[in-house]
Amino acid sequence: MGGMTQHAHPARHIRPEDHDLAVWSRAIAWILLAVILIALPFVVILAGDPPAARGFLRDFSLGLGFSALSLAGMQFALTGRIKPLLHPFGADIVVVFHRFLSWGLVALMLGHFAILYIWHQDDLGVLNPMHAEPHMTAGRVAMGCFVALVASSELRQRLGLDYLWWRRLHVALALLGFGAAIWHVLGAGHFTGRDGTRGLWLGATLAWLGLIAWTRLWRPWQQWRNPWRVVQNRDEGDGVRTLVLRPEGRPLTGWRPGQFAWLAVGTSPFALREHPFTISTAPDKGPELSISIKPLGDDSERLSKTPEGTIAYVDGPYGTFSIDREADSGGFVMIAGGVGITPLIANLHALQERRDPRPVILLYASKDWEEIAFREELRRIARDIDLRVIHVIQDPPEDDWPPQDHETREGMIDADLLADLLPDESRDWPHMLCGPAPMLEAVRKALRDKGVPLARIDSEIFEMV
Repeated sequence: MGGMTQHAHPARHIRPEDHDLAVWSRAIAWILLAVILIALPFVVILAGDPPAARGFLRDFSLGLGFSALSLAGMQFALTGRIKPLLHPFGADIVVVFHRFLSWGLVALMLGHFAILYIWHQDDLGVLNPMHAEPHMTAGRVAMGCFVALVASSELRQRLGLDYLWWRRLHVALALLGFGAAIWHVLGAGHFTGRDGTRGLWLGATLAWLGLIAWTRLWRPWQQWRNPWRVVQNRDEGDGVRTLVLRPEGRPLTGWRPGQFAWLAVGTSPFALREHPFTISTAPDKGPELSISIKPLGDDSERLSKTPEGTIAYVDGPYGTFSIDREADSGGFVMIAGGVGITPLIANLHALQERRDPRPVILLYASKDWEEIAFREELRRIARDIDLRVIHVIQDPPEDDWPPQDHETREGMIDADLLADLLPDESRDWPHMLCGPAPMLEAVRKALRDKGVPLARIDSEIFEMV
């Protein structure tokens, strides 16, 4: 890595597979594979000798049930941190996709049950679990698990659920619900009574169980064999603390600026007590990692107070929010709000280490002046590269304002401010946005109104948990 820092142009840091065509090809391939996996049970059923039809609504209801089970199995792949799957889309997009598919999964299950309950109660049998057949009760247990899973996820903050206990509940409900759904499908025997279709579902079940074992047992075991050590805990301002981690085994490989990792500190990697954080240093600086944390509730307060010498476990890297995807750009526009500066700092560190000559315009929105994270760090970076930092302060101080050694604006980042600060030639530069969701939505609209192509706007969905 050391030799790379002597070259100004970042193309040496770009892998051939990162070109847009390759990324889109992989994304399309994964989507086609998902469609095939959902359609495969129906292909096998129709290719065989299915039972005589007993009405469109009944068969449609059974089809909804099969689709729900396929989606349930796919959810384990979406949350399994499979890097080839995450790479074309970005981990944050996959998480959002997982969320919407969960709603679809519940809708399919409720539709399956509702059609039978209204028009085919003879297929449902008795609802009382004390008298119902076990596989029928299993189906209702599965539906209840997935409804509870989605509801607890959507209402977690309103209900005041601690992140750690919510995550454990999430995993338990998912495993119980999926197991009960498999039992229900195989026990009911609709379109699965023959050896071919029964073997299909058993094979799919074994495949999903293998994926679960890999994500919940094998990968944590690999992390346990490769620990890290917290060697520094420093204050960055605005309540942000940076943990510096040193590998005691293999260092992180394939790491790019702007990516993130899952971090577990002072606990076993099997405990589900891990959180995603951006790696705030650049790969060019060596094997040590810096993780910047702002206490915003749940477990982050504990993590921000981690003492030096504590054992930690790292799983990564993940994410695509990186300058390394933009080898040919003429410059960069970066827009951050609050702690959203963290992934941008990592990208700026990479530009600094490489002495990249391209211009960078950074608009950094903060509530007040005194608590800006990385303020002095940004000044140091600007001495080495063509970086223009504009601090946009919502509530500026009454005294000693504006400061003489920083470029500042008052208020919020809006269309007028963007029109005033961004030159016309920057329209075709990558625009990298990270911050609170309402701010990103407003900035994205303002950039589009300014004529920035949608393909040139990349935003990091920062609130993943």
